[in-house]
Amino acid sequence: MVNKAISTTDVASYSAHFNEDRANRVAANAATSMGVLKAATSYEGAREVPMDFTIELKQGSITNQEQSGRCWMFAGLNTLRYELMHKWNIADFEFSESYLNFWEKMEKANSFLEYVIETIDEPTDSRMFQHINTGPVEDGNWYQGFANLVAKYGLVPKSAYPESANSRHSADIIQYTNSKMREFAIQMREAHKNGATEDEVRAIKAEAMDVCYRMLSIGLGEPPTKFDFFARVEDDDKKSADEKDTQKESSDKKSSKSGKDERKQIVDLGITPLEFYKKYVPVSVDDFETLINSPIASTPFGKRYSTRKTATVYEAGDMQFLNTDMETFRAAAVQQLKDGHPIWFACDCTQFSLRSDGFFDENTVRVDELFGTQFGISKADGIEYGDYPSNHAMTLIGVNLDENGKPNRWKIENSWGKDNGKDGYYVASAEWFDRFVMEVVIRKEYLPQELLDAETVELDPWQPVSRKSN
Repeated sequence: MVNKAISTTDVASYSAHFNEDRANRVAANAATSMGVLKAATSYEGAREVPMDFTIELKQGSITNQEQSGRCWMFAGLNTLRYELMHKWNIADFEFSESYLNFWEKMEKANSFLEYVIETIDEPTDSRMFQHINTGPVEDGNWYQGFANLVAKYGLVPKSAYPESANSRHSADIIQYTNSKMREFAIQMREAHKNGATEDEVRAIKAEAMDVCYRMLSIGLGEPPTKFDFFARVEDDDKKSADEKDTQKESSDKKSSKSGKDERKQIVDLGITPLEFYKKYVPVSVDDFETLINSPIASTPFGKRYSTRKTATVYEAGDMQFLNTDMETFRAAAVQQLKDGHPIWFACDCTQFSLRSDGFFDENTVRVDELFGTQFGISKADGIEYGDYPSNHAMTLIGVNLDENGKPNRWKIENSWGKDNGKDGYYVASAEWFDRFVMEVVIRKEYLPQELLDAETVELDPWQPVSRKSN
């Protein structure tokens, strides 16, 4: 008979194997004293991925999502603010993340309640209902959810709708909004079971949305419908040195007399969020596609995958991804950076990661040496078995190309504040990028037409292809 329990003999054997190697005891002393990641950090590996790049984009101040799962939103807004700043020659700028956060929760509540109606005859233990009910207004999303929110509601500067305690630390407002939406779902399902008409069920939904708006307005503040926009324009970098010197001398004279800021100023009074987005952001969120690199046999390359019941904005439809090979995936990212445009991307940020020091690199985080074992799960198996979830979105703003024009490291702008990483920036090795980056958002102009025209295949939300980022 096979012994299925851990026996005392087994434990004695494990202990003997551990203690027979001096390196295990040294590793234990280091790991228990300073933690696994510090004990596993290789200074040689860190020297191989310096924070130097042949291509770098000039970005604004580092942002901070704090204790919230809004990375996907921060990454999206960081790509758009770059375009705005360089179009209008503004030194620094930040969009209001709270503004999109408010409407994201409203739209997720609406989609949740619509999905409740669509599955109203299914048992609560069905796999689809369990998916719908997991987190009605939880943080986390994909780029397409971001794009649909911007296209519908527009954007506002941070000064027009600043952060609040509940946007910075989102757990409490999410908990009670989730609870209330589930309570309304119970009422809708019970009413249907008791013979209520669809109109009567929808009346409960209307009440739920009214309550949701009230809760979010109390927790986050009611979002603006109009605002005033002010911004100072920097000196034109294209002016000659003589022109700049003349302008500086003139400005110095004025400043010495008045102390006023003499830079040109953009003033736009009473503008709506949609007007602001269309007027000041020189790109459309609809001009991008989400590429994924998911080398799983069940989801072959060259197809568009649409995941059922994943809409943020209900009428905009489910999330879609174009699955492509790594060479196409990587080349599109390099070309977009070469042409001066940042990239929204999603990855598993926990793998071989030094949050405080700013490294994503297997040769820097040598947990294999610390534990005396290899960590060799392939990308395909990591996605399929749930070990490499797409759990964080950030922005690519640089790349280093070797003598053959191939990327060997990438520069990343994160949204964890300037006290993490190297003043908020991170470096990822080429090997780490290929293995742990799951999605990049690419301008359609950089993609082959046959990929854009790919056949669409529907997937259930539990089928592994790409997961929402927090």
